[in-house]
Amino acid sequence: MRFSSQPTPATSQVEFGWLEQSEADLPVDGAWLSAGEAAQLERLRFPKRRADWRLGRWTAKRAVARYFKLPDEARALSGLEIRAAGDGAPEVFFESQPAGVAISISHRDGRAVCVVAPQGTELGCDLEVIEPRSDAFIADYFTAEEQALVARAPASLRPRMVTLVWSAKESALKALRQGLRLDTRCLTVNPHQAQAGVLWNALKCHLDGQLFTGWWSTDEKFVRTLVALYCWPCASPSCCPPHFLL
Repeated sequence: MRFSSQPTPATSQVEFGWLEQSEADLPVDGAWLSAGEAAQLERLRFPKRRADWRLGRWTAKRAVARYFKLPDEARALSGLEIRAAGDGAPEVFFESQPAGVAISISHRDGRAVCVVAPQGTELGCDLEVIEPRSDAFIADYFTAEEQALVARAPASLRPRMVTLVWSAKESALKALRQGLRLDTRCLTVNPHQAQAGVLWNALKCHLDGQLFTGWWSTDEKFVRTLVALYCWPCASPSCCPPHFLL
């Protein structure tokens, strides 16, 4: 998949591509890794960390390959390299040169996602398992407005609402390239209500008087969120949701 243009966020619409993979999609061998990635993998000691790292890199490299219309075979993928910047954010290189694309990666419970956009887009994505979280968690990490939002949710939907708010915070903090180094209460998440038959629903994040927008999607087990740190020129981000790179 390749976007038709690389617009400037302040003046025109940016499109996003989304790819999701599971451990079942991951090759057993490492022929698709670059030499630098293979060396980094060898330095990872713990099996779970190695498994998560491999799945995240595989998902990201396949997403970027589809962006550039490269084949999904090992030799082509080994020419791509995902490196961690000084702040930990992933950056893409092709044959040791910046690839001119922005990505964000998330993995959880045997699945990984990657979102792709034109270079210069400040974006973050997150994948979370829907599960109960304590009142203490909500009090520690959510703003008063978010706590009220959770309180209004029906009991059956409360775990999903808490997971959605937390996931959107994670996405926004990644887009800021800060992660959990910032207080999660520095921003407030306001997800739009789920619409029947709509795959991606809109959400908003308020941070220091600025409004940032994004999307969320869910199934019975996972919540997925994407946030980009600029305002869309259109009235609602729901008119330009991310495309699945199937």
